[in-house]
Amino acid sequence: MKKWYALFFSCFLASNVLAQTTEVSVYVSTAQQTAVKGAKVSLNQVTVLTDATGTVVLKDIPLGNYVLTVQATGYADYEKRIQLTAANKHIHVKLKPEVTSLKTVVINSNAQNIKKSSEARSIEVVDQRFVQQHLGGSLMQTLDRLPGISNIGIGSGQSKPLIRGLGFNRVVVVDKGIKHEGQQWGADHGLEIDQFAAGEIEVIKGPSSFLYGADAIGGAINLKPINIPMGQGFGGSINLIGKSNNDHYGTSINLFGSNKKWFFDSRVTYQSYADYRVPTDTVYVYDFAVGLHKNRLRNTAGRETGLHFNTGYVGQHFKTSLHASNSYAKSGFFANAHGLEPRRVDQALHDRSNRDLLSPYQRVNHFKLISRTEISHLSSKTEVELGFQRNFRQEFNHYVNHGYMPPVYPIEMNIPQHLEREYDKFIYSGNLRHSFMLNQHQLQIGLNTDYQDNSINGWSFLIPGFQQFNTGLFVYDKYVLNHQLILHGALRYDYGHIQFERYDDWFTSEQKEGNTTTIERLTRAASFSRDFNSFVWSAGMNYNPGKLGFKVNIGKSFRMPIAKELAANGVNYHYFSYEKGNANLNAEVAYQADLGITYTEKKWGVSFSPFYNYFPNYIYLNPTPYHDYYYGAGNQVFEYTQSRVMRYGAELKLNYQWLPSFSTELLGEYLYSEQLSGDKKGFTLPFSPAPSALINLTWSPKLSDKLRNNYLSVDYRLTASQNNIVPPEKKTPGYQVVNVQMGTTLNLSKQVFELSVQAQNLLNAKYLNHTSFYRLIELPEASRNLILSIKMPFKIN
Repeated sequence: MKKWYALFFSCFLASNVLAQTTEVSVYVSTAQQTAVKGAKVSLNQVTVLTDATGTVVLKDIPLGNYVLTVQATGYADYEKRIQLTAANKHIHVKLKPEVTSLKTVVINSNAQNIKKSSEARSIEVVDQRFVQQHLGGSLMQTLDRLPGISNIGIGSGQSKPLIRGLGFNRVVVVDKGIKHEGQQWGADHGLEIDQFAAGEIEVIKGPSSFLYGADAIGGAINLKPINIPMGQGFGGSINLIGKSNNDHYGTSINLFGSNKKWFFDSRVTYQSYADYRVPTDTVYVYDFAVGLHKNRLRNTAGRETGLHFNTGYVGQHFKTSLHASNSYAKSGFFANAHGLEPRRVDQALHDRSNRDLLSPYQRVNHFKLISRTEISHLSSKTEVELGFQRNFRQEFNHYVNHGYMPPVYPIEMNIPQHLEREYDKFIYSGNLRHSFMLNQHQLQIGLNTDYQDNSINGWSFLIPGFQQFNTGLFVYDKYVLNHQLILHGALRYDYGHIQFERYDDWFTSEQKEGNTTTIERLTRAASFSRDFNSFVWSAGMNYNPGKLGFKVNIGKSFRMPIAKELAANGVNYHYFSYEKGNANLNAEVAYQADLGITYTEKKWGVSFSPFYNYFPNYIYLNPTPYHDYYYGAGNQVFEYTQSRVMRYGAELKLNYQWLPSFSTELLGEYLYSEQLSGDKKGFTLPFSPAPSALINLTWSPKLSDKLRNNYLSVDYRLTASQNNIVPPEKKTPGYQVVNVQMGTTLNLSKQVFELSVQAQNLLNAKYLNHTSFYRLIELPEASRNLILSIKMPFKIN
């Protein structure tokens, strides 16, 4: 091992000498050899516009494999994978006139396939066009259409991601290079992400701990910034959104500007929505019938705002940017299923207005500041990312006494009477990466670190305040043997420390020991700390001999227990349960194997991605036969424990081009999981998605010069019943849903309008989603929803 490290670092120190760079010239013309001025040429994360002669010169580009992209108004996008050598540094690109929108779609798809073919992991890549066409109530609901991706829905505007059935702190969301940190542990805690502010989105399915840190044991969602081409002057866009189901209206306004060296990008998003409708007038909350006024789920309205500003400098060897954002949301919880007994809810008060927000509700504010710097050396590249985040979350509800809590809230309390819980988290993050080439090796070493300080407040208790430190060091090697075969290898070491603060009740309780009764403030959480560390590794291969593509990836991943799993001791009003942590939990470890097989012909293609996971010590919340009477009013006690778990499944994608303007697609997914030890041996894991398939038909006609990029798309989703459950889950019957999307780009004089219309749940089907937050109370998914989105890009000369 010592010899290996010595060899690696000697190679690292010598990289500036051994690796080579070159100067690349790109000439862009039409098929008739006419130079194209102002074409956008992108190579190695550098974007430059061609001059009057149709030429750009890119200096100090390391030798290697790249994707060359050229875009120009009136011409079809050009995407090609090139191998840059000392002898191949003059490139001539001939653009073809843009004839149909179909060609653009095919080219974009090929660019995504190039990305997938060079990665050993299973990956999906989508852009803002995909978001526009499949716009959901949140980014995670929008991505739900991808195979292997689902979400835990929390009403119409909040959700959290599930990748192959794993979620919460097992999936990492990376926003502009920095890991997004909020209160991910709660099923009711959505992600504070503005889907209109994301550029390209990468969804990595399967363990990705070696690159994104310990929590990526189930996968990662990488949100990249919107690319601002240099030298464009001022421009922007205005998005208008309306939805029928919850009377939603919103807008997102973007303004950007750039010259040859500097750029800025800004965005303001506002959305407001009312209580959403479901296709039933009665739901049963733990056997109590709750009537719904005009099919609306009372108190599920909300408002969201997002402010974003990004600015930076792009030089020949130096790039830097600074991103600031603030996301705010105020949204209600279904009043009949949170904390209070369903029969004690003042339904008449709630039903007076569909847009008011009464208790219970939450307010969440997430501030983010990210600095990204890239320094290009003669033969290598160094990247530094620094981040600061503050996640401030408050939950408000009527005071409800349990156990020995006072029947009337004391007037001398300094905690507001309606403040049920408050979490205030400060996060400081840093990433350092250095990349270089050594012969055919593309090497990267990196360091990730973050520090979190989370304080609590409120009259209700679930987890104590804590401080947490994490750091990890990784080495990644991408060995390009030839244009057909790529090998991957990675090593990573992680260390984590978490320190909990002591918490005592603010009220007294009776304690009986034998014949002695004492009255005291009980300690709910003791002061203690835990340390965790682990080595993880990954190895993979890509083999692409022409039409056939083959990839395999194996590895080990690691996740340290979160605060809730170690130290929870309170009522979870969302599930009417009492949850207790386990301070003796070990770090969670997973071993995985992923396989990907693709075959592509001119008119059709198929992709098959099976996977297998084994957890020797999976952490889960286990229901016990006990009940709590001090704080939980007799609720069942759930305790965190560990067991061996096995998971396997697959995703399937099949597409066929019947006609130049007519295509079909089949997406399928299957997941099976089983606990191999512990109290729930033989049972599955909670929130396991049922097998499903989606059949799509898309018609993309060319209508006229004023109506371009036209499409009419129909999705027919079939979901099987989920009978493989773990108590207290319930079996979920299968269902079928039809969704329709249509859109066009309307050219009126000098103004362009991008129009899209969706009909979600077109046939108003009444069905249950097994991964829904409200599944336990038999609450069906939202009824028919019509969505209208208008995007108006503009340019200021």
